[in-house]
Amino acid sequence: MTIYDQLREPPFSLDETAIAWVRDVYASLSLDEKVGQLFTLIMIGTDEEEFKRLGALRPGGVTRFFTPDLDFERRVISDLVERSKVPPIISADLEGSRHSFAFGTPVLGQLGLAAVDDVEATEKSSEILAREGRAMGVRWSFTPVIDVNAAFRSPIVGTRSYGSDIDKIERHSVAHVHGLQKNGIAATAKHWPGEGFDDRDQHLLTTINPLSMAQWEETFGRLYRRLIGEGVLSVMSGHIALPAYIRSKYPDAGLEAFRPASVSRLLNVDLLRNQLRFNGIIVSDATPMGGLSAWGHHTQTMPEIIANGCDMILFSDAPEEDMAAVKSAVEDGRITAERLEEAVLRVLALKAHLKLFRPSDVLPDAAEARNVLAQPESVAASKEFIARSPTLVKDVDGIFPLDPARTKRVLLVDGGIIHPLMPQPLKFSLPELLAKEGFEVTIDRPDIVPSPEDFDLVIYALGDESLLVRGRIFLDWHKMGGGGLFKAMYRPWTNIPSVIISFGHPYHLYDAPRVPAYINAYSTMDSVQEAVVDCMVGRKPFLGTNPVDPFCGLEDARY
Repeated sequence: MTIYDQLREPPFSLDETAIAWVRDVYASLSLDEKVGQLFTLIMIGTDEEEFKRLGALRPGGVTRFFTPDLDFERRVISDLVERSKVPPIISADLEGSRHSFAFGTPVLGQLGLAAVDDVEATEKSSEILAREGRAMGVRWSFTPVIDVNAAFRSPIVGTRSYGSDIDKIERHSVAHVHGLQKNGIAATAKHWPGEGFDDRDQHLLTTINPLSMAQWEETFGRLYRRLIGEGVLSVMSGHIALPAYIRSKYPDAGLEAFRPASVSRLLNVDLLRNQLRFNGIIVSDATPMGGLSAWGHHTQTMPEIIANGCDMILFSDAPEEDMAAVKSAVEDGRITAERLEEAVLRVLALKAHLKLFRPSDVLPDAAEARNVLAQPESVAASKEFIARSPTLVKDVDGIFPLDPARTKRVLLVDGGIIHPLMPQPLKFSLPELLAKEGFEVTIDRPDIVPSPEDFDLVIYALGDESLLVRGRIFLDWHKMGGGGLFKAMYRPWTNIPSVIISFGHPYHLYDAPRVPAYINAYSTMDSVQEAVVDCMVGRKPFLGTNPVDPFCGLEDARY
């Protein structure tokens, strides 16, 4: 079977018109242009001159982190497309929550949807993300995350996955893929070969999947096989090692057992392509991550990514240098002519599958785009799902529903909304929402030591969603209280009703097992904060179910 025969098979399923386009484009490309097709570069910020420089490199695609300025976003994407010989594929992390478009519909992230546990809600949410993404030119989403919340200390899996139950992850990831791909967005199963049993972050180091192959088959093997069977178009190969598989081939592998998947032929070709029969496109995870940079210098690892089975390289801190390194590897044979052809053809096949040879499918009409974004029916549907997500983990003293007649004076300990792309914490809308309900809200200060003479209720608002380049997410009592050593050790709930609300990381009971009331809300979006207030005052019930063990295995945290 030739590579063109493979492209006629699922998941690309190209017809003869698409095959002809792929052939013609490939034949027209110089070596430099072929190498360019292997790169998805990152567009972040607002420097249009930098965007033009990236476009001049003729990359196969770009990933855009969108600003709130719709007109600006339309202009920079349109400019990129117009300057490209081959239509670039625009990609994004359509994960919902803070990744939702600022000018679009607020959509729950994966863990919030797992708390709702309604696959129709998950598919509908993915459809909303897909339609609005297409309006901005996005045709490839690096979702769903099918990692497993097994290690509760992990700062990177957290709110990005569908929880810890394999059945639930499977149901919702299938719905996620269907919602995207039925609406013209290529989905990506990530992070191959599976994350979540190592409590560290592959942004900082190569993480290890410690499972035996029997355990792996029951978990990640099952999930990847199912999504491959459902026609997922892409798999993201992570900077994650799977030593059990490597040792099954080479028992004395030594350090090679811990080679990241992104540069492992055994994991990408032998396991994913040959055993699991994946015929779509394999894209590496972001190459600047510590999980790869700790393994080798980028001029070494870039060619290894392609030579070892990935078809596309995600991001580059030095694209000119990295493209030159890949070109040099082609010229000296480290990347064979056959491997280069296969990788480039799969990139073009993805574009052909998405009909990017039709200009209207690259970037839709501006008026059409504005009509799609934040449609009332989309906003209403997502709001209904959001309302069902807050999860009352425990309320041992029965403080809910809150009533300003009983607990009017509220001390709010505001941990801030932490986002990896924001230099300063964002502000919660929670104080204003509570004030509208009739509560008198005081924001905590270093000089305040809570007492029942001054306050009727203490609320801790925590806003750490899954964070990259954070080794741990934990309750930093010293920083949060701001009052020095003794305030950091003081706990008010022995004489003042108290509640912790996590609008992100679902495992804060590990650091506060004795707090009498605890809520998980999974997202820091304003709409989620509104939903939590609705539940706390009794206007709506808490309907969310725990998609993970919020007690972190601690029996005392339940009381």
